[in-house]
Amino acid sequence: MRCPFCGHEASQVKDSRPTDDGAAIRRRRQCEGCAARFTTFERIQLRDLTVAKSEGRREPFDREKLLRSISVAARKRPIDAIALERLVSGIQRQLETSGEPEVAAKRIGEMVMEGLKGLDSVAYIRFASVYRDFSEARDFEEFAGSVEEAGRG
Repeated sequence: MRCPFCGHEASQVKDSRPTDDGAAIRRRRQCEGCAARFTTFERIQLRDLTVAKSEGRREPFDREKLLRSISVAARKRPIDAIALERLVSGIQRQLETSGEPEVAAKRIGEMVMEGLKGLDSVAYIRFASVYRDFSEARDFEEFAGSVEEAGRG
């Protein structure tokens, strides 16, 4: 494993343990070149997935990109980082076990929306504002109103 600090090729594993959700192995490593310590995560990947974007582009599924976009929506909200990891792991697992080598970005967006809906209504609305491309304050009002009504129903 290449050191992120000095680029040295060799490191020693100092500690290994499963993550809280059991979906990965967390490894503490120490660089043999500069002695810096860093953490890596090892995850199971069942298959390579391709994401089909709405404009026709195709790109490899990127778990970290998905986590970043969800984290932006959840920023400064009382949502535990472990809950976000579980959401991303659940989405990735569903996609990998679906048997489809290609998945529409829209489907991933809907899965995120469904997951955030149960975690935090503000994060849900924030994600929806980007995903559904809100262009006016009225779009927020209408969507927030529908979320509020669903919560009462």
